[in-house]
Amino acid sequence: MDYQTITYELSDGMALVTMNRAEKYNALTSQMRAEIQHAFATGGREARVVVITGAGKAFCSGQDLGDRANATSIDLERTLRDEYAPMLRAISQCPVPTIAAVNGPAAGAGANLALAADVVFASESAYFLQAFTRIGLIPDAGGTYTLPRQMGMAKAMGAALFADKISARQADDWGMIWEAVEDHKFNAHWRAKAAHLAAGPTAAYAAVKQVMRESWNNTFEDQLTLEAKEQGKCGKSRDFKEGVLAFTEKRPAAFEGR
Repeated sequence: MDYQTITYELSDGMALVTMNRAEKYNALTSQMRAEIQHAFATGGREARVVVITGAGKAFCSGQDLGDRANATSIDLERTLRDEYAPMLRAISQCPVPTIAAVNGPAAGAGANLALAADVVFASESAYFLQAFTRIGLIPDAGGTYTLPRQMGMAKAMGAALFADKISARQADDWGMIWEAVEDHKFNAHWRAKAAHLAAGPTAAYAAVKQVMRESWNNTFEDQLTLEAKEQGKCGKSRDFKEGVLAFTEKRPAAFEGR
């Protein structure tokens, strides 16, 4: 795909997807959603970690409403079903770890796009905003699924009803994201964490993602069975053998990602 609204860079096992409409605060269009979906599918095949971030001062301001006079004519059900859902599935079902590096404001669907990633880092000057009720809507782009699971129902309900800004530090304290990072350390920090994942046991990471997500639908006994099954697979991998050997030899492991 010839990307027009994002950039895609592959280096040292990391695929970096940058939403590239800085003049519009990286607001989401139909084309951008299709390009993000394609980029994550591509990154899942050729990288060992995929990172999404925003160009300029914002991470993503959400849906591009365009001309205000035409905004209310958008078929929101179709847009969510045919454009947002495939993009979000590409992120959540990506076979390698995914990171959202939230470099600035993440509002509306932009906030929930970030929360679809496995791990979220945010600069301390960033914030998250479930802006939907400000224009008579409900949280979408997966927000009604991710927010209660990450923040708990009380915080999620308040975030949705009041549509107040949630600072990166609050999001960190409430369990909404993995980590808030000082602005001057932000880029170096998430890149180091991405490099760590890119050099790690990729197959084990894929199993972690699968088993963690399936836990929501399983009984405790079902989960124990699933853990045993997936651990059995990991235990037969070359990465497990290398990890044990590296531990006994007191050296860093050189994982192949298999």
